[in-house]
Amino acid sequence: MATQPPSTVSRRSLLAGAAGLAGLTLAGCSGSSGDATAIRFYQTKREVIPYIRELLGEFHAEFPGIRPIHDTSEGTLNGQFVRSSPPDLALQLYNYEMARFQERGELSDLSDLPEAAMITDSVKEQLDLYPSYPGRLSVLPYSMMSAAVVYNKEIFAQHGVGVPTTHSEFIAACETFQDAGVTPIYGTWADPWTIAQGLVDYTVGGMVDVIGLFQQLRELGPDVGPDSRVSFSKVLREPLEKMLTLLPFHQGDANGRNYGDGNNAFANGQAAMYLQGPWAVVEIGKINPDTQVGTFPLPMTEDPADNKVRVNLDLALWIPEKAKHQDEARELLRFLARPEIQDPYNEHALGFGVRKDAPPVTDERITQMQPYVDRGAVFQGVSQGIPTNIPFYNYCQDVVFGADLEPMLARLDADWARLAKRA
Repeated sequence: MATQPPSTVSRRSLLAGAAGLAGLTLAGCSGSSGDATAIRFYQTKREVIPYIRELLGEFHAEFPGIRPIHDTSEGTLNGQFVRSSPPDLALQLYNYEMARFQERGELSDLSDLPEAAMITDSVKEQLDLYPSYPGRLSVLPYSMMSAAVVYNKEIFAQHGVGVPTTHSEFIAACETFQDAGVTPIYGTWADPWTIAQGLVDYTVGGMVDVIGLFQQLRELGPDVGPDSRVSFSKVLREPLEKMLTLLPFHQGDANGRNYGDGNNAFANGQAAMYLQGPWAVVEIGKINPDTQVGTFPLPMTEDPADNKVRVNLDLALWIPEKAKHQDEARELLRFLARPEIQDPYNEHALGFGVRKDAPPVTDERITQMQPYVDRGAVFQGVSQGIPTNIPFYNYCQDVVFGADLEPMLARLDADWARLAKRA
């Protein structure tokens, strides 16, 4: 994400998912399609379900012989693979849970597609965060989200603060705001995921080669521990200690505030900065369209050349090996990957393109991140490389709430080693 905010599975969303499984949920389709081949298209990002449904309608109009069934159910993929009845095509958040199927060879090879050759080198590098199946390109990246420090341009201008490019400049900016009675950073620590994707990911990613770290951790597997050449304890200690020095620059009730509180507060000018992604920028704009928003990477060193923005491969296309309609699934995949389809989607979702010929973003709220994306000055969050059965989000919250850092890191090492041993 995730990382975008996790969806709440309500009765309504479950019913919507059931409807997606039960029949065609396409806008603008009419007439008989009894002779069409039905393929199941699985999609997870709930914010764009209506948008994707319209695209599926356009596809069916162009290819009447293929009828996509829009499956938006949640929490069912593992069972589908176990029963050998996975979807024919998926457009899913690229995360550790999805990568399990990739690692086991459950996903077909897409490297022969012309679209695969158009993926930028820096995006291909991000695929290395998770273990892959040898000799295969199992996913086709579709959209990349870039997250950084969201800041209020008007508050910065009112107090004569420029965009900081070194860590000392960032601290000085926080002190300036604090001295003026302005909350420097709005915290939403009641939601653990916001701590992990913001404070933790930004500080670690600004100082650590995240992909290299996980490659070494996977090599060591069950041998990760206090005496191993690489461990969470050794690598994360310094950036997380630095992270703790930022806590006093948050508002006093950060422990009790959640993501929704943060969006509302920032939209109403109650803080100068907010460590969130474009999903929050969209919500802020809905609450107060007049908020002047910009973004910049959190500087963690004294060298501006070290500055990078956090990214995640927000969506990726993949086709299971056991998909019943591989050819039709590829037809739909290639339709969705057309520049005239993919680029407007990314503009709609405030995403960055993943192709070599993708246009730059034009929304002023995120354009400041484009140069970093262009030169590959990006990192994926450390929180995204840790299996979800390790409660890393809760560990992060415990530390921010005052727990000792050292025991948390030791526990993280032990969790990693234990899971690797089971595998």
